[in-house]
Amino acid sequence: MRAWRPVLAVTALSAVLAGLAGCGNDSDSGDTAAASGPWSFTDGSGQVVKADKTPTRIIAHAGEAAALMSFGIKPAGIYADESVKTDPNLKNLDLTGIEILGEEWGKIDVEKAAALRPDLIVGDWWPAEKAHSGMEEGVDEKSKKLAELAPVVGVSQGKSIVALAEGYEDLAESLGADVNSPQLAANKKRFEAAVATFKEAVAGKPTLTVAAMSPADDKVYVANPEYAPELLDLQGWGLKVINPASPDPGFPYWENLSWENADKYQPDLILWDGRSFTATANAEWGKKQPTWFKIKAAKAGAAASWPAFWLHTYSDFATELDKLTEAVRAADPNVGD
Repeated sequence: MRAWRPVLAVTALSAVLAGLAGCGNDSDSGDTAAASGPWSFTDGSGQVVKADKTPTRIIAHAGEAAALMSFGIKPAGIYADESVKTDPNLKNLDLTGIEILGEEWGKIDVEKAAALRPDLIVGDWWPAEKAHSGMEEGVDEKSKKLAELAPVVGVSQGKSIVALAEGYEDLAESLGADVNSPQLAANKKRFEAAVATFKEAVAGKPTLTVAAMSPADDKVYVANPEYAPELLDLQGWGLKVINPASPDPGFPYWENLSWENADKYQPDLILWDGRSFTATANAEWGKKQPTWFKIKAAKAGAAASWPAFWLHTYSDFATELDKLTEAVRAADPNVGD
């Protein structure tokens, strides 16, 4: 998420649930507090989700699971958009004892999920699509039945990753987590230091412009910061991230450029979608699509990875921000002239 698509019923389930009532792990997952209640949380959609008791058997989407695990809450199940071994949220986490319910966007094993007898599903709320992660338009219809197993709640992918991280801190606290641990305090302090260093680097290059981009076989996609909270944060900290003039009306995360018009924008630095960025990708695309090198920054090799649509924690954001700081320091603010 947020995938550009080339990359990137209760009755029907009642019989399944009845047949599986005696199956699955009966223990509470993770370090959540003992069930108590009543419980409520305001979802990113604005709806208040309520339960008689504090949920303890949680299924979560990858990034959201990572956020909860940072507070000591271990989900019973996780569904991801790619292999959990490569998902940037999960690849360094211990997933022992967690049921993996999917490793491809739009495909969730709902029968396996039902066996876990969840009492809460956690997935980001995406305002542009008015849906939670894994339940958007285009996913397998069987996968959408996950929402029939338990209430669904998540923080909105809104105007800031900082707000997103704070939202999951609030959710974790509502579920009984200790949000005042020394490790969490250290993560926040490291993040604050990373922000200060990033601002300093940006202030030193006041004319530097960047565009968040993702080349694909059919088009060049230019990210719209309005729907990318990490880019909005970077703009808020002074970085001149280009706002594309004509985002796709139906899928406003991107402006879609034909390869003939790949050079519509001339940034000094390309922030490349990190889900497909490699050290050799820029040169490879130049050979595959010669018009890629009509973008002066691409021709100059001025490209750095952008953590596109996956950040959920202070720790991960600090790590990625440090990388972006180095890219800003190394950038030539005259490349796009």
